[in-house]
Amino acid sequence: MSSSRQLRALITNDDGIDSPGLWALAEGARDAGFDVVVAAPHVDASGVGASVVSVREGGRTRVHPRVLPGLPGVPAYGVEGHPAWIVHAAARGWLDPQPDVVLSGANLGSNVGRMVLHSGTVGAALTASLYGFRALAVSLDTGWEPPETPHWEAVRHVLPAVLDLLLAGPDGTVLSLNVPDLPVAELGALREAELAPFGAVQIRMEHRTGEDGEALHATLAEREDGPAPGTDIALLAGGHPTLTALQSVAARPGVLDDLRMSPV
Repeated sequence: MSSSRQLRALITNDDGIDSPGLWALAEGARDAGFDVVVAAPHVDASGVGASVVSVREGGRTRVHPRVLPGLPGVPAYGVEGHPAWIVHAAARGWLDPQPDVVLSGANLGSNVGRMVLHSGTVGAALTASLYGFRALAVSLDTGWEPPETPHWEAVRHVLPAVLDLLLAGPDGTVLSLNVPDLPVAELGALREAELAPFGAVQIRMEHRTGEDGEALHATLAEREDGPAPGTDIALLAGGHPTLTALQSVAARPGVLDDLRMSPV
């Protein structure tokens, strides 16, 4: 990815334009030498996966120019659309020049296990891959009750080395980085991690009938079985930032190879 021009990074997320994690990631990308542009949902859009929904009025999706704390001179927009839609718009002519990389996050809470399928943060990165952009999803493991002052500096500390790995990969590379919510001095070594089979918590749905009608109620609980060694959940619990390579949608040949058809 050699070029004489400054590489451009689109910074997005699913927590919304007012998330300090977004600002921290943008600051880290700027300090790493990228030409940064920030475009994120105008409101929280967590859990939307790779949805390309936007709020349309007469065929238009509104964008709201913003000035972000600590980022003077950096163009920033609150967009009335989901993070994957923002990436789609950037690749389809909105941003000129197009971004060279898409950095999504930093998410308030980890994105681990195969449940990353539902993350808007990860969905934006996977969508970027479809356009050939290198992409990184970044999450801070704050737990379900985030502290008042998350350790965003831990994300900025790990980011430069991970960006080097991202840029060294081929077009369409997608990496997912999860960072423990710890002071920098307490972080373990960066480790490559497998995705755990499920997420960090169990969700149970109950169908209840009340005075206001019928509804589904979701409850969260920590998993009773411990995480398997070497998985992202286990390594995070041990204080290690974790890095996992993800693959976007691709065809898998051979669907008929094992088909045994009886003679007619």
